[in-house]
Amino acid sequence: MVKIDIDTERCIGCGACVNACPVSLFEVTDGKSRVKGNPDSCTLCRACEKTCPVGAIKISE
Repeated sequence: MVKIDIDTERCIGCGACVNACPVSLFEVTDGKSRVKGNPDSCTLCRACEKTCPVGAIKISE
């Protein structure tokens, strides 16, 4: 099971994770990123973590 944590205090709503995710798991709503899909469809590529300019996303298994 994959867990995707988004620190909403750090998130700046830039959408980098939306563009980076190959399985379209993210969306920006009300100026903050959120997971819109099933986290278990995550491929664990960690593109969202790597591209987030403020380090607001953490992936764990």
